[in-house]
Amino acid sequence: MMASFMSYFGGRRDPKQAARDAIVGLRQQLQLLEKKEEHLQKKIDDEMVKARANAVSNKTAATAALKRKKAAELELDRLSATRLQLELQVNTLESANLNAETMAAMKKGADALKVIHGGTTPDKVADTMDSIHAEREVANEISTAIAANPYADPTEDAELLQELNALEEDVLNERLAGADHVPVHVPPGAVKAPEGKLSYKVEDDEEAQLRELQAQLAL
Repeated sequence: MMASFMSYFGGRRDPKQAARDAIVGLRQQLQLLEKKEEHLQKKIDDEMVKARANAVSNKTAATAALKRKKAAELELDRLSATRLQLELQVNTLESANLNAETMAAMKKGADALKVIHGGTTPDKVADTMDSIHAEREVANEISTAIAANPYADPTEDAELLQELNALEEDVLNERLAGADHVPVHVPPGAVKAPEGKLSYKVEDDEEAQLRELQAQLAL
């Protein structure tokens, strides 16, 4: 019972194995974050395609797509900040593990290294590690504060409108560039009447009306 209790609190736990387990766990979490980032990036690209497709015909749908893209970008930024912290922690653990192994090897030559160590004492090393831990906590708090976004950006609507207008202009320019000429639709079987015959028919009608008027006057 006591052995289990001491093992749970690290009394007899192998520090090297504990460091390896922690590194493996952190790297697995990094892989999950990378997959999530890939998913978010794909979502951002898809929403951009939707916004561009509806920039002219359906501005409501285009604006909604831009908002979803913006939300995905914010989530991607938070994940990137989190992933950075995990990577730093992995590097710290790997460095600490390497230091532990180096120290274990150096203990064999402790007598020879006393001169090299000079005034280095365990208390000073402990103070240094406490300082590193405190700075790491500050860095974690700063990263959390930066990654958190509890308030909406007041300029978000203006930015979305500006981006939507730019998309609309791009789409219209592409359509104008592709429309070299408008095809003329001619119904099947239609025959264009010769211009000469049409003018002759108009002149014959006028002469007939003139003769009819002369006949009436003669009466």
